[in-house]
Amino acid sequence: MDTQILSEYLDYLELERGLSKNTIDAYRRDILMFLDYSNHPDFDNVTRMGINSYIRFLRENNYSPTSVIRKIASLRGFFKWLCANELCKFDPTLTVERPKVPQRLPKVMTVAEIEEMLRENLTVTQKVIIELLYGCGLRVSELTNLKINNFDLSAKYLTAFGKGSKERIVPLGKKAISAIKLYIPHRDFLIKKFRLDTKTLLISDKGRCFSRQDIYVFIHEQGKKIHKNISPHTLRHSYATHLLENGADLRVVQELLGHSDVATTQLYTHISKKRLKDVYFAINGK
Repeated sequence: MDTQILSEYLDYLELERGLSKNTIDAYRRDILMFLDYSNHPDFDNVTRMGINSYIRFLRENNYSPTSVIRKIASLRGFFKWLCANELCKFDPTLTVERPKVPQRLPKVMTVAEIEEMLRENLTVTQKVIIELLYGCGLRVSELTNLKINNFDLSAKYLTAFGKGSKERIVPLGKKAISAIKLYIPHRDFLIKKFRLDTKTLLISDKGRCFSRQDIYVFIHEQGKKIHKNISPHTLRHSYATHLLENGADLRVVQELLGHSDVATTQLYTHISKKRLKDVYFAINGK
């Protein structure tokens, strides 16, 4: 296989589709994995039977249904592009069936658990991380990419850039604004101390920008303190669920989260209903 073709496809994803670096890296890994499995075939030699054989290989090697679906989606996108650019005569993925994934409700925290986490002995940096993940429902990549000029504290909003660099406006609550105001002087101190030239909002006490992994490790450690296995996305799930439980309109929550499809947001209504049932049966018995 001509690796130049794959490079051109990845350039297309970045420049024309506006996908993030992390998404493009995932596409690259998925496509290369299939090509390695198929011994780098000519594209016209790839058949539906070959794709189905690859799917069986993934299942036999204990890849989750979610991973299998993502890998198939990566191949669908790639072969669609190949055919559109007349680099392949036939799309072998067109009639491949997608495996079904059992719907699992995401984990959420209670308001009391969020408050308990915030009562821990946190630095101003750690507190602003939690307030932005929970109080604004940001994805971890949106948080690490925030710039100092993405805020308007007087107008009480921030500008986040989500998947595909899609821009959205997110309201800032009192606690998030307070956390940001406390953090800014500390950030200014770090900028001077390490002579940094960056507009990135989050700076560690070691003078470097936070990575996604840094945030994951920090949130996981905070979860352990309250005996909860959590990730940054748990705070985003909790933000959405608590909004719906307090009467927010589903379409408003969709906009706040930056979901392109309301069906994705509807998942949180199932969580709210389940939590109501759990509380009811805890009080009244089954």
